[in-house]
Amino acid sequence: MNTEQRQVKIATADPSAIGLFGLAMVTLVASTQKLGWTDGTSFIIPWAIFLGAFAQLFACIHDAKKGNTFGTTAFGGYAFFWFAVGTSWMIQHGLFGESMAQGADPHQLGVAFVGYLIFTLFMTIGAMEANKVLFIIFVLIDFLFLGLSMDSFGIASHVMHKVAAVSEFGIALVSFYGSAASVLNAHFGRPFLPIGKPFGIFKK
Repeated sequence: MNTEQRQVKIATADPSAIGLFGLAMVTLVASTQKLGWTDGTSFIIPWAIFLGAFAQLFACIHDAKKGNTFGTTAFGGYAFFWFAVGTSWMIQHGLFGESMAQGADPHQLGVAFVGYLIFTLFMTIGAMEANKVLFIIFVLIDFLFLGLSMDSFGIASHVMHKVAAVSEFGIALVSFYGSAASVLNAHFGRPFLPIGKPFGIFKK
């Protein structure tokens, strides 16, 4: 009887490109409203759900298959953020009834932003040992959540709203670059677009 066991490893593509593209698209669309270039959140909701949430959730699941704890946590964490924010906007628009819309306390959203600021801060430390493009994205997300948190609690609202808006637009631009680098570097088999080496502080 043959009892030999074989392990089969299935190679999968790097999901970072689609995850970063989803992040780029949703932050690009959402930032235009914060910057005053567009109005309202109704047409941001589809991009929040499908690009911000589902695209990053797809990347999260496939990073998990690759054993990438950092990528899984990052893409998963922000995917569920966009699911929650999209749902919050639906509540504000009365999709779930007027009583829910009237009972919405924006300070609770502010608390959630503080929680995500804490999450992003320790993820920024991890990003230092990934690459410099990813590190820049996380630093910008830090400023986004700092601005959103303080704006939600009415602390220097005008300035903090602007900080959040500019940071979110910056996230979009750098994420587009990161997505392009992930695609083209893998496609050409060489560093076509540089992403910067890890800092080498915590991992030697």
